[in-house]
Amino acid sequence: VIVLGGSDGNRHYADVFKLRYVRGQLEQVFLPSLPQPRANFGAIILGRTIYVTGGQKTPTAMVADGTLWALDLDRSDKGWVQLEPLPGPARILPVFAAQDRALWLFSGAELIPGANGQPERRYLRDGWRYQPGQGWTALVDLPRAIVAASARPQGQNHLLVFSGDDGSAVTQLPAQLEAHPGFSTDVMAYHTITRTWVRVGQLPHSLVTTAAVTWQGTIVLPGGEDRPGHRRAEVLSFAVESPRGGFDRLDYAVLGLYLLAMLLIGIYLTRKSRTTEDFFLGGRGVPWWAAGLSIYGTQLSALTYLAVPAKTFAEDLTYVLVNLCIPLMAPVVIKFYLPFFRRLNVTTAYEYLEARFNVAVRCFGSASFIILQAGRLAIVLFLPSLALSAVGGLNIYFCILVMGVLTTIYTMEGGITAVVWTDVVQVFVLLGGALVALWLLVQGVEGGLPQVIMEGRAAGKFHMFNWTWDATTTSVWVVLIGNLMAQLVPYTTDQSVIQKYLTTSDERRAARGIWLNGAMSAPTILIFFGVGIALYVYYLHHPAELHPGVPTDATFAWFIADRLPAGVAGLVVAGLFAAAMSTLSSSMNSIATAVVTDFYVRFTPGTSEDMRMRLARRLTLLMGVIGTVAALLMATWEIRSAWDLFLQILGLFGGGLAGVFALGIFTRRAHGTGALIGVMASAGLLWSVQRYSHLHFFLYAGLGTVSCFIVGYLASLVLPAKPSKIEGLTIHTLNRTG
Repeated sequence: VIVLGGSDGNRHYADVFKLRYVRGQLEQVFLPSLPQPRANFGAIILGRTIYVTGGQKTPTAMVADGTLWALDLDRSDKGWVQLEPLPGPARILPVFAAQDRALWLFSGAELIPGANGQPERRYLRDGWRYQPGQGWTALVDLPRAIVAASARPQGQNHLLVFSGDDGSAVTQLPAQLEAHPGFSTDVMAYHTITRTWVRVGQLPHSLVTTAAVTWQGTIVLPGGEDRPGHRRAEVLSFAVESPRGGFDRLDYAVLGLYLLAMLLIGIYLTRKSRTTEDFFLGGRGVPWWAAGLSIYGTQLSALTYLAVPAKTFAEDLTYVLVNLCIPLMAPVVIKFYLPFFRRLNVTTAYEYLEARFNVAVRCFGSASFIILQAGRLAIVLFLPSLALSAVGGLNIYFCILVMGVLTTIYTMEGGITAVVWTDVVQVFVLLGGALVALWLLVQGVEGGLPQVIMEGRAAGKFHMFNWTWDATTTSVWVVLIGNLMAQLVPYTTDQSVIQKYLTTSDERRAARGIWLNGAMSAPTILIFFGVGIALYVYYLHHPAELHPGVPTDATFAWFIADRLPAGVAGLVVAGLFAAAMSTLSSSMNSIATAVVTDFYVRFTPGTSEDMRMRLARRLTLLMGVIGTVAALLMATWEIRSAWDLFLQILGLFGGGLAGVFALGIFTRRAHGTGALIGVMASAGLLWSVQRYSHLHFFLYAGLGTVSCFIVGYLASLVLPAKPSKIEGLTIHTLNRTG
């Protein structure tokens, strides 16, 4: 416990010290004292820094103080630092809390010299937000004063405020204090995104001038005043109920029909996957439009389905440029990369790396892809299941098992053909679900679409461009250049995407599929950004419907579970399942393709077609089991952070692998040894940048690609090597036989 200032019956203090129990004994450790004695102020910790503002210097002070002080606990020897003072009236007993990387200050009482020589209180209803390094921002006034109330953050975006003096009985004479009705017993919730207030509960009795703390998963209010000059000894402990939306029988029926349809498609297409050419490439007879829709469905994961609306709900349209980079990158992929993959007649992209460099580069590229995709399987299953279970009442294990088992079955039976055609259905389901949800959100706002646009614009939700040269933020050039380079990674190195290029009958049709994916990416992503804006305006009008326990990323899932009519909720949840299963099936099939083609066939020549097919199906089953079991373990054990670290480490090689492909296609002198040196140097550089700089993560892929290209090329000039099979050939001279 950190104790700051305070008062006794005679004076105010400036002392600051820590109290803690060490082996049953109370230990006191002094910290730097406040610059001045102070009582009746607000104090809060944000990160490792204590902030103090408001209060009185002495018991007889006729005015309050508005100074803001800060003490960095990691550099406490530096003492207190004075920051920007509160722009509004100086006050005593404000509500001061930390949430969403900012400080929030509400209400309090301004002291005004009275006619009898004693200070009088003017109860305040204003609110202020303070961001370290950016200063104060005024907020909309509160519904009522909440002087001397305590507050605690709840979830990611709510502040709970307990009790508070609204000043309604301030005229009570001292002799009448026993007749004071007591302070408010309301529990108020403030949402830091929509900046709305709503009453969410009631205390058994009022408690002010105390501190709310979190202890053993509950919120605790120790003691406090229930009326002026009178304290209660009770300690209240309570918890916020977990959010639970309703999922009707009709919703389960709709979801069940969708899942059954996916399973039947996979089983039906089993007869079309009798050879590895069928299982991995669909006999190269997939229509171009189906291949394009499948690429689109693979890239639009369940994380996007939930995260894009949540990002816009919380912020603005800055990230819309991310997906607009996909159609801009399409002509580059079609002109420079697609011809190599198609004319070499490869099954995996990494076969090209052996033809251009050597077998070591091929194995490195394929192994990097396999390990990363295997790790992603669990994430793709776990995160949407977590969101649905947290707010929709669906059991998390049920969600994981249903998606994992059914996707494994139809992918194992039908191969890439089942993947493509289920993707086609899933794209329509997920887009249909999003459109229905968007329409219902708009209809839920009085004034409809014009009102949504007007209020979204007023809140800055349509802001798209940050005009700055700052490389640590989402400036225009960081978003555009960073994501143009970032799109090279999936569209030139990811087997789950490239494999779709190879399922069509020829290069021209494959190019059409890529164009279709690019053409769909830009407008359809606007649907999801539109959902985010509509969510913001909807909950601005209906703040009581947004549960304090709902994480930001689950806001869309909460709306689906809580507000959509029976049957419609099932359709939209089916869309969420569709997004997850599309990504999942592509990953499983492409992993099997890479293992069989790049390792088994490559190092075990002369194997029979039956052996390769059996191995492909067994690998698909194995990947499904591994992904499902890992997701179930993530739901049971707290291993999420370790898993994220694992994926982050593997992600260091993504940009480097794109650099290796670029070396092969755009240079003649680069060789295998130089390429491997380049990718290792790229990974080392990215690790250093992530650890020691504040460069925005959008630039990581571009930095990895460019550094690998430059280092790999220079290393190739210095180190001798044998020429590769296709060294020196260009796209224009490469023939169909390679």
